[in-house]
Amino acid sequence: MRNSLPWVVLLAILFALAFVFFGQDGELLERLTSYDFSSMTINVVIAVVVGVAMIVMFREQFSQALKAAALWLAIALALLVGYTYRMELRTVADRVMAEVVPGWASSKGQTVEIARSRGGDFSVRAQVNGARVSMMLDSGASTVVLTQEAAKAAGLPLEVLQYTTSVETANGRTRAAPVTLDRLTIGNIVERSVPALIAQPGQLKSNLLGMTFLNRLESWEVRGDKLLLRAYP
Repeated sequence: MRNSLPWVVLLAILFALAFVFFGQDGELLERLTSYDFSSMTINVVIAVVVGVAMIVMFREQFSQALKAAALWLAIALALLVGYTYRMELRTVADRVMAEVVPGWASSKGQTVEIARSRGGDFSVRAQVNGARVSMMLDSGASTVVLTQEAAKAAGLPLEVLQYTTSVETANGRTRAAPVTLDRLTIGNIVERSVPALIAQPGQLKSNLLGMTFLNRLESWEVRGDKLLLRAYP
C-alpha cells in the first residue's frame, strides 16, 4: 500500500491538470501559447517529480509532513489576505487605538477622529515640524500655543525669540513669542505656515491647539465623546 502512494498522488495531479485544461471546453489551453504551454509542462513535471521524491523519502512521516505543509499554507494565506486588505486593516487598527489610547488620531480620508480622554478633555497627538507633541484642544485660545519644551523639540530658534505678544493664561497675564510653524500634522491632516505663540519658560503646562489651526479646517465638531476634524479636500 505504501509503495503505491506516490503513484496515487501522481495520478491525482495528472487528473487535476487534465480537468483544468479540458474541463472547460479547452478554453484555458486555447489561451496559452506554445511557449507558455511547454514552460508550464516542464514546471509541472519538475513539481511532480520533486513531490513524488519527497513522498518516497519521507513516507514514514507523511502525516507529519502533511500537517506541517497545511500549517505553512495557512500562514501563507493569512499573510496574503493581510497584505491584500492592509489598508482596511490599518483603518480598523486606527479605530481600535483611538478607543484605547487617548489622543490617538484615527484617520479616514480627510477626517480625523479623536476620543475624549478620561479627564474629559481632548488630548491630541500632533506633530510640529515633524516632532511628536501632545496638545490640548482649546477653542478659547485664539492661536496655537507651545511650551518651551515643545518648541525646542520642533527645532524652533528659542535663542532669538521676542516675547512681545500679551496673552492671558491660567496663571495670569504674561507674554509670548510669535512664530510660524512650518508644519502642523494631526493624523492625515497637514497644515503649513501655521501662526503660533511660544510661552515663556514655566508659564504653560500643556500645548494648546487653538483657532489658528482649527479655523483652517473645513469643519470641526465635538460629537459625544468624539472630536471630529475635517480638512478641505
